[in-house]
Amino acid sequence: MIPPIANNFVAGETPETAMAHVDELNQRGVAGILNLLGEHYDDRADADADTQAYIDLVEALAERDTDSCISVKPSQIGLDIGDDVFEENLARIVDAADCLVWIDMEDHTTTDVTLDAYERHARATDGNVGVCLQANLKRTREDLERLADLPGKVRLVKGAYDEPKEIAYKKKAKVDEVYKEYLEYMFEHFEGGIAVGSHDPKMIDHAQALHAEHGTPYEIQMLMGVREDEQTRLAADVDVYQYIPYGEKWFSYFYRRVREQKSNALFALRAVVGV
Repeated sequence: MIPPIANNFVAGETPETAMAHVDELNQRGVAGILNLLGEHYDDRADADADTQAYIDLVEALAERDTDSCISVKPSQIGLDIGDDVFEENLARIVDAADCLVWIDMEDHTTTDVTLDAYERHARATDGNVGVCLQANLKRTREDLERLADLPGKVRLVKGAYDEPKEIAYKKKAKVDEVYKEYLEYMFEHFEGGIAVGSHDPKMIDHAQALHAEHGTPYEIQMLMGVREDEQTRLAADVDVYQYIPYGEKWFSYFYRRVREQKSNALFALRAVVGV
């Protein structure tokens, strides 16, 4: 059972609780991106099981007719086992989905195979997939140029992985600088499909200014449990999506979230262990 404090960041352990959360969000004008927690499987049975869980989820979402989509991690559906396993399972999910399928980006070693899969499915589905790019990677400008003319959606985030300095910007100020530059490129060269994956008010304001200048459609994506009042406020003027994790593997995800919000970490962990 998920303790109350963790429910701020995780929408329960079952797809039913996650979809109920989406229903509540939709009433506030916010859409949902559902993510079944799990990653880095080395057993094909685990990867196949989560693949089937996603297929069941997209079928349930279609019946429910909510404003929602899904997001999957490559290592969750078989990438650590083999590129072929990942591609086979991703194809099964994309083929079953009426909603958009986001392909999450993991560490730099997976970037090429993830972008190759995105490009294939973007062309095959006329854009019913999305992918995440991380501004801290020095390669990201070239990746944006590669993706600019493809159908589909691209989520730009600052980047959460501790990558080697040879391939990634390490200073926050530099990451903020290139994030703005990459947004400018996207609003100038993408026809649409821009997802601003940030809670930073400066980045959101920059995107709003670029939209006013270029008229390019965009959306904002934030995590469940972070600036939720602001999500509702922004949804009055722009499409806002909340990234909604759920599932039995909730603790490691919750632990990462409270580490990011250090002022709340002690309180949150005490709530979990009951002290």
